[in-house]
Amino acid sequence: MFTRILIANRGEIALRVIRTCRALGIETVAVYSDADADAAHTRAADVAHRLGPAPAAQSYLDIERVVAAVRATGAQAVHPGYGFLSENAAFARRLEEEGIVFLGPTAASIDVMGDKISAKRAVAARGVPLVPGVAEPGLTDEQLIARADEVGFPILVKPSAGGGGKGMREVHDPADLAEALASARREAAGSFGDDTLFLERLVLTPRHIEVQVLADEHGNVIHLGERECSLQRRHQKVIEEAPSALLDEATRARIGQAAVDTAKSVDYRGAGTVEFIVSADNPDEFFFMEMNTRLQVEHPVTEQVTGVDLVEWQLRIGAGQQLALAQDDVTLTGHSIEARIYAEDPARGFLPTGGTALDVSFPTGEGIRVDAGLEPGQRIVSDYDPMIAKLIVTARDRQEAVARTRTALAGSAVPGIVTNIGFLQTLLEMPEVVAGDLHTGLIDAMTEDDLAEAVDPAALQLAAAHVAAAEADRATDSHIAGEPVGMWADGSGWRGVAPARTVVPLVHRGERHDVEFLHPPVRARGNAADRSGAASGSVIGAPGAGSTLRLTLEGEQVTGRVWASADGRTLWVRTNAGLAQLTRPRADTAIGAAAAGAEVLAPMPGSVTGLRAEDGETVVTGQPVVVVEAMKMEHVLTAPADGVVQLSTVQGAQVALDEVLAVIVPEDAEAGADAGTGIESGAAADAVLQDAAVQATRE
Repeated sequence: MFTRILIANRGEIALRVIRTCRALGIETVAVYSDADADAAHTRAADVAHRLGPAPAAQSYLDIERVVAAVRATGAQAVHPGYGFLSENAAFARRLEEEGIVFLGPTAASIDVMGDKISAKRAVAARGVPLVPGVAEPGLTDEQLIARADEVGFPILVKPSAGGGGKGMREVHDPADLAEALASARREAAGSFGDDTLFLERLVLTPRHIEVQVLADEHGNVIHLGERECSLQRRHQKVIEEAPSALLDEATRARIGQAAVDTAKSVDYRGAGTVEFIVSADNPDEFFFMEMNTRLQVEHPVTEQVTGVDLVEWQLRIGAGQQLALAQDDVTLTGHSIEARIYAEDPARGFLPTGGTALDVSFPTGEGIRVDAGLEPGQRIVSDYDPMIAKLIVTARDRQEAVARTRTALAGSAVPGIVTNIGFLQTLLEMPEVVAGDLHTGLIDAMTEDDLAEAVDPAALQLAAAHVAAAEADRATDSHIAGEPVGMWADGSGWRGVAPARTVVPLVHRGERHDVEFLHPPVRARGNAADRSGAASGSVIGAPGAGSTLRLTLEGEQVTGRVWASADGRTLWVRTNAGLAQLTRPRADTAIGAAAAGAEVLAPMPGSVTGLRAEDGETVVTGQPVVVVEAMKMEHVLTAPADGVVQLSTVQGAQVALDEVLAVIVPEDAEAGADAGTGIESGAAADAVLQDAAVQATRE
């Protein structure tokens, strides 16, 4: 067995490999980019070696830098994890040249399986069933069109190289095939540098079933059952489970043997996954799609139901050992579900998000496993994949596993970062998912209403309470120091005898909520008197990253936890309904009721890279106003209405999610408020922000 290995990856998969190595007494070397200098995997390994700057091309994807790190640290083998260089034949070949063990298949196996056309040829020779299609290298668009009738419509156009759904096109009408081919070639060439295409018959109501295999260099190959990965968004998996609810024992044995034959077709070595497509209408009929020549993201569900440590066997096989398991030794016990937690916003088209994790909270207990590489205070950067954790729940059967996964997700939260946790809960509550009636188009068929997340009324009140309590704390401290501040400075409505009534404006997903809150004039986390129809309460704990609040709302007690961003403008509130993100609009971006206009909001945290309209300029609906860049994507924000632009940002500004960047005011609007302060006069003051008295938040 090896004494030291290098892990050419980061985050949760690096920590996963470290865990098994530690149990086997193997030292580990972590590699890191400048963005990961203090990451969890960097600190967990026995040795850490810097690769280079944050961009993956200059660090994790640089073959020569990784090879140099192996030589410098004396590692005997490299575990590639998944992603990055894990299926890079040139990397595997380079390690072979250096006499370094690659904990994966040979470069030759990666070459064959990395090209979908050559892979189909290899498995066809072993009798593995294929989807009817035309898969020959070098065919022109005209040749593919001429042979489309051999396949039969509907047709799926697929690129030979790459994956992730890039370059794939569904064609239902023969008249649309020419344009689909041209579009697919452009995308395949841009994404993979290879525009080779092939055609497959489109399987309706498809289910994605994959089989885990293990193979040693002595010719032994076994499978460890199947995983169902049909819940995916735009060909990216979201929920995976083992075993599949679709297959019976006879089909399970047949598809497992097909996976073994696939591995044997390329003299495979190590852990790999063979992917099949199965029609929900004909579950006993399956077709080979491709083979992933690496460990899969979803490997934990197989480990949970078989009791086999796949990383351990990657290490043992890499060291030349024979498989100690025979096919009859593999049994599936219970049911396991993995939910991928991403830093992304489902309600905004699943745009990736960023930010700093103010806290990281996942449940523990029997049957719960969390593979995560995120810690409190860690920043999510745009250079890498947005997956931040995997929640794996195992139970006696599928019904119990689904229910327990929903409960575990409800107990998960990463304040500071917008995630898909709420979406995953919604997904697992769908009747089709509960019943196991899955298919790969289920998520993509969800509507905006399905993806929308309503805000919990209790979260709004707790956020308002946090704002009011924080200002009271600050005012008390400043008053003791003899420095007038907030309400003491301008007498804006706070009273010295009766509890003051404050209306705190908050924004949730672009919608403004004016939240009324009752509080005493000055308090340092003390108790407030209850008032019918409004909120009052107490704050437990010292001001900091997270505070627990208790409120009485219309006679009922509500408890929640509130975190504030560094600038205090973004609040994260956790209640029984989940985690809500609320933004406090800046005072200088608020406008009065008489001049009410349409707001241009930042769709995600990022930087302003362009202003397409000047302050005071008249614009029409759809005209570009502000350009925001985030996660290597540029978003041109346009005017939602005709009117006059009131800019609230500048070029180069770092902006938060839902921050007001501009307001489009109707030209005939009357100036009914002071737009510079955001404070309404007279009776209108009850509807919006009550001055600087609630402007400060807990640091």
